[in-house]
Amino acid sequence: MEKPGEMTTLSRVMQKLHDKGLDHELKMSDHGRMQNVEKQKIYNPEELKIIKTYRFEGESDPADMSVLYLIEDQDGEIGYVLDAYGAYSTHEESGFDEFLQKIPVEDREDQLIFA
Repeated sequence: MEKPGEMTTLSRVMQKLHDKGLDHELKMSDHGRMQNVEKQKIYNPEELKIIKTYRFEGESDPADMSVLYLIEDQDGEIGYVLDAYGAYSTHEESGFDEFLQKIPVEDREDQLIFA
C-alpha cells in the first residue's frame, strides 16, 4: 500500500505535477541549451537546479526504465525533463548528459515540492 506522499509510478508523479501546475516540460534546444517551449525561455545550466530525481522501472519489463528530473529556474518556476535511460535514452546525441551534469543539485523532499 502506498504511503501518504509516496509516489511510486511515473503516472502518479506526472499527475501530481499537473495538479500543482508544474507540468512544464523542458527540452534541449538545437543550440545545446535547455528550453521551456511553453514559456519561451532558454536556460544555461547555471540558471537551473535539479530539485528532485525520480527513477522508474517498468513492472513487466526491467528494460522499460525512465528518469524524471524536476528542475527549478532562477525565477522559482518548476518544470521537468523526462528521459528513458540506458539503451533507450532519447538524448544521446544532443549534449543532454553534459548539460545535465552542469546543473547544481538540491534534493528536496516531496512534501516541499507538492505542498
